[in-house]
Amino acid sequence: MFSGKKPPPDVEVDGVFATNELDLKNVSVYGFDYDYTLACYKESVDHLIYNLGRETLVRKLKYPSEILKLNYQPGFAVRGLHFDIGKGLLLKVDSFHQIQLGCVYRGLTPLSDEEVLNLYGQHYIPADYLESYAHNGSQQGSSKMAQLADLFSVPEMSLLCNATEYFVNNHIDYHPDILFRDVKSAVQSIHPVMHQIVQNKPEDYLEKDPQLEVFFNRLINAGKKLFLVTNSPFTFVNKGMQYLIGKHWRDIFDVVIVQARKPKFFTDKNRPFRIYDLNHQNHVWDKVRKLEKGQVYTEGTVRQLQDMTGWKGGSVLYFGDHPYTDLADASLMHGWRTGAIIKELTSEIQTLNTSQFKWHVNWLQVLQQLIEQYQESEGEHSRKLIREWIAERDQLRKDTKHVFNEQFGSLFRTYHNPTYFSRRLFRFADVYTSNVTNFLRFSPKHTFYARRGALPHEYRSWFV
Repeated sequence: MFSGKKPPPDVEVDGVFATNELDLKNVSVYGFDYDYTLACYKESVDHLIYNLGRETLVRKLKYPSEILKLNYQPGFAVRGLHFDIGKGLLLKVDSFHQIQLGCVYRGLTPLSDEEVLNLYGQHYIPADYLESYAHNGSQQGSSKMAQLADLFSVPEMSLLCNATEYFVNNHIDYHPDILFRDVKSAVQSIHPVMHQIVQNKPEDYLEKDPQLEVFFNRLINAGKKLFLVTNSPFTFVNKGMQYLIGKHWRDIFDVVIVQARKPKFFTDKNRPFRIYDLNHQNHVWDKVRKLEKGQVYTEGTVRQLQDMTGWKGGSVLYFGDHPYTDLADASLMHGWRTGAIIKELTSEIQTLNTSQFKWHVNWLQVLQQLIEQYQESEGEHSRKLIREWIAERDQLRKDTKHVFNEQFGSLFRTYHNPTYFSRRLFRFADVYTSNVTNFLRFSPKHTFYARRGALPHEYRSWFV
């Protein structure tokens, strides 16, 4: 039994974690997305999206009426998974483009390792296949793999897998490509209805955080500028922010931009801003020459935002929940500092902090070192012992996976590598945390330092 060392200290559930050094003294402008960044949704939103999408499949796209009996299954999927559109499989991929065996599903049914290897011929998925489905939803080339990277995609994955399971179990011929596109189209089409339902009764769907306005006020008192850039429509955002903050919420922000059409907001060059008429709820077509506090704007581009305000580069820190839509272009193309809001961190860290999980992870490392050190030992007794270590290691890997999610494990890692989602997150976000209000624990002058990790050829620690 592994013993003799104190367990590592608990990870702070409300911590802010740096992948790149970030000095807040250099940040004079704070920007925010709305959905799953300022507005944190309850599980009821997942059920709503699923139910509306399911009804659209049946009522409008004429899918079998029995699909109406298929209910949303919370906890089946995690975000960041890939869907192989051609093969009709939901799967988990690591940072090296390797499939995690045991995490490949057709519908609700797991595929055996042998089936996966027969379908793909190897564990590895080539980059041009894995990344062929562009993040704005367009198809590139003939390869067919889409990553489902935001929390709104979780009920979409559930609907997709439930429908697949129904067709397979009832021996009904279906085309995975068409099913994928029908489900995506159905879920996208219900957003206006979903918006109306949520804004009519926000208390049923939004988690209210009393610290949110406190956070904004601290930034304002520190002389920071604040702006909001969201793809959602104004009426939806307005009702939500009124519930979260109050009717004065627009006074907090120096610039408010809705229907921004990210990621095109970050990549287009010539799409103009339009003023949103709050009284008539439509657009004013006068040319926008400057951005004024109190106005609401639609569309536009980040280039115009920067030209009209002077907010550029490392002076801007922008928060969002989607690694691609919110963070990638802001960071790589425009040099903004970026913060990812990852709601799942709360439950993942709570799991990491359990004594059993800590013991399992420590013992896993010991077993792996023993296997590596003695793998070439001769003699039946030694080989038998190594086989026992490998079996124990494999069981512990499964145990540490299942405590996060029975089907797919942790959002952030496979058995031993970071996930593909983690790789992108760490590339595009300077810091990540579970809620923007976690920054209240730090002053506006705080510097976040990335942890120095040991490279494979370096000492693991100077203190071991």
